[in-house]
Amino acid sequence: MKFNTSLIKASFKTLAVSVSVAASIIASPVSAQDVGWPEKEELKFGFIKLTDMAPLAVAYEKGYFEDEGLYVTLEAQANWKVLLDRVIDGQLDGAHMLAGQPLGATIGFGTKADIITAFSMDLNGNGITVSTEVWKEMKKNIPHKDGKPVHPIKADYLKPVVDKYREQGKPFNMGMVFPVSTHNYELRYWLAAGASTRVIMRRTKATLQVNCKLKRCYLLHPHRKCLLL
Repeated sequence: MKFNTSLIKASFKTLAVSVSVAASIIASPVSAQDVGWPEKEELKFGFIKLTDMAPLAVAYEKGYFEDEGLYVTLEAQANWKVLLDRVIDGQLDGAHMLAGQPLGATIGFGTKADIITAFSMDLNGNGITVSTEVWKEMKKNIPHKDGKPVHPIKADYLKPVVDKYREQGKPFNMGMVFPVSTHNYELRYWLAAGASTRVIMRRTKATLQVNCKLKRCYLLHPHRKCLLL
């Protein structure tokens, strides 16, 4: 896997100030105009073990943090909620985070807090996926050209599969990682956009129940992913 290290390095000139702003605002009502060069040089950033956190790893290994006068510790977190809570209560100075988490915190979804987004870490990368078994059934309903499925693949083609599960009295479960994650909204949007798709969804912990546990997966709809907070 290759990364644009020059772009990552340039981003940290902004990050050097913006992370300091984020940490300061959580602790006290300070405006960005009042904050100059980072007043806190030693920082602890949280992350989840996903490729999204690559910019942090590259910056750490290449010494980009030190170039900006920052001495950073990277610490893996157990899950998205723990990561968010530790940023809010000050245990972490910043974190690789889901795009929807700062928005959710701002409006009071869970713990209410003002969190500043320093910069976007990536675009695209998400995908709606199905198991090998479900894909095999879906392909029967999808138009093909030159032996390949025609994209975009609509949720309409999933409906016959869901209907078959229902007839057999089997649940069809589609999972997502966090209530305010883009994954949740992408699933809902994709399903709702299927003109003939009428499925009932409910959230149980971190699962959207559309009524199949995932085995091997197939990418159906790539989209936006996450931000650094």
